Amino acid sequence: MIGKKSSLEHVVVSPDIEEPQSSETLDLELKYTLSKKEKWFIVALISLISFFSPFTANIYFPAIPTMARAFNKSIELINLTVTAFVILQGTAPMVWGTLSDNLGRRPIAGACLLILMLSCIGIALTPTSAYWLLLVLRCLQAAGSAPTLALGAGVISDISTPAERGGFYGVFALGPMAGPALGPVLGGALARALGWRSIFWFLCIAVAICLVILITLLPETLPSRQKSQSRSLKLLYNPLIPIIGRKNRTSQLSSNRNTSQSPPHKPRFQNPLRLLLKKNIVLTLLMNSSAFSVFFAIVTSLSTLFERTYPFLNELTIGLCFLATGGSMALGTGIIGRFLDWRYQVEKRQLRKKLEEALGEAELERKLKEEDVKDVDKLVEFPLERARLKYLAEATVILGICSMGHGWCLQQRVMIAGPLVLQVIIGLISMAIMNSTTTLLIDQAPGQGSSVSACSNLFRCTSAAVIVTIVQPIINAIGVGWTYVLFAIYVFVSIPCAYVLIKFGPRWRAKERERIIGPSTSQPESDPSACGDEKRISDSFPSSSPVSLISPNVESKELGEVLQEKREEYHNLK
Repeated sequence: MIGKKSSLEHVVVSPDIEEPQSSETLDLELKYTLSKKEKWFIVALISLISFFSPFTANIYFPAIPTMARAFNKSIELINLTVTAFVILQGTAPMVWGTLSDNLGRRPIAGACLLILMLSCIGIALTPTSAYWLLLVLRCLQAAGSAPTLALGAGVISDISTPAERGGFYGVFALGPMAGPALGPVLGGALARALGWRSIFWFLCIAVAICLVILITLLPETLPSRQKSQSRSLKLLYNPLIPIIGRKNRTSQLSSNRNTSQSPPHKPRFQNPLRLLLKKNIVLTLLMNSSAFSVFFAIVTSLSTLFERTYPFLNELTIGLCFLATGGSMALGTGIIGRFLDWRYQVEKRQLRKKLEEALGEAELERKLKEEDVKDVDKLVEFPLERARLKYLAEATVILGICSMGHGWCLQQRVMIAGPLVLQVIIGLISMAIMNSTTTLLIDQAPGQGSSVSACSNLFRCTSAAVIVTIVQPIINAIGVGWTYVLFAIYVFVSIPCAYVLIKFGPRWRAKERERIIGPSTSQPESDPSACGDEKRISDSFPSSSPVSLISPNVESKELGEVLQEKREEYHNLK
């Protein structure tokens, strides 16, 4: 690095703007080449794949008493399989998510579905005398199903720009949110009609169908893996029926026929735990995990509390009660995604208006054109955190109040309509908080969508596992009402995180960029970034290029090495 210092003086990389992996994959990035319909098709496919993560967890709940009798074990020991599932649900995506950010989304998704399918067959054939085997296979189920959420987040990061990401993630979340709604209902019906083993045979068949759809239709979206040079890897990275990007591939081949091809970029493995060194990501994870863990505690204790409070309910009707929460989440996720996109456009218009008042419309357009920036949302001073989190504090307050109301309704044995209505609100608000924070997480870690989603899984599943473990002893000690008051307090603690991110988030992103790049001491007078103002328009970079200013001293043969080194400085933060 010391020997190349002069070559790097004028290379400026914007870490908060998403960057292509190499000059070859620049034109192949799906976020810029795919049509809107093709993007929606991919989102629908990954939503279907991600459906199995919560579905596999929730379909199991109604069968717990039946399996306890079948295996001749206590409810506590069968619940231990749930705890093991949650632990693996939090840790497995750390491995799979990192692999998908380097090896590609498609092969990792296929491997996860294959593991899930085989584990379902194993559980369906498990003898009732082998409780240990049930525990092991449930862990394998979690290892195969949980990473699909992180993979979905990675695919959305690959194919979407920040301006459209909220809407895509909202529709993507329809699949995962349908799992908690449909899982308990189908699980209760299958266990009652055909026995508990039928649950896992049903899962096996459903996963096998999804795996066939993946192999047939889903393209590789990771930019560095979209063009495989090896024939042996063609099936691994390309669908059997390549209906996505057909026109783009034809035009790409014709445009590159007479151009020199650089060697394909070889991605390097990144440690997802390094993302936890960023203050903005940690604060976002705290907000996300608090909302998820409280929601998960409410859902997991629902069957026990409803059976105790409303004795007229049976297994099937209790399963139907889950539709209140799951249905509201599935219904609200699309609305929330549209809302996030609308908020993004509002902040963009406000920033443009502010800059036009300061510089004048003609000067602003000249500067944008000079920097090759399409719009003001690519500037470092764009308030990304405010666009995602402006109303998060109010939503968190509503979630806490409804949680308290839900607990006291159950303690006072209010008619069942009361807690069901509150469950609808809890599901909707929880989804709003989780979607907003997850979208921001993907924005904060460009190119590492699966890794940052895996970190999110680790945070919220660990928190949820702790709360689920202690919720029943707390209820026994202080009652349902006061337990849910503690839930509300836990959620309220995360409110300051939103205000801190809105106020300091842009500043942290700017400082991180300066720390990675280093202050420039020998810039030419014509360099616009020589201005001493902290927030300057010349600090912005186009989303289609990782470099805004390249020193003429950098030889073309060294450019690839220079760019790779700058990327590693950003991703491998020390």
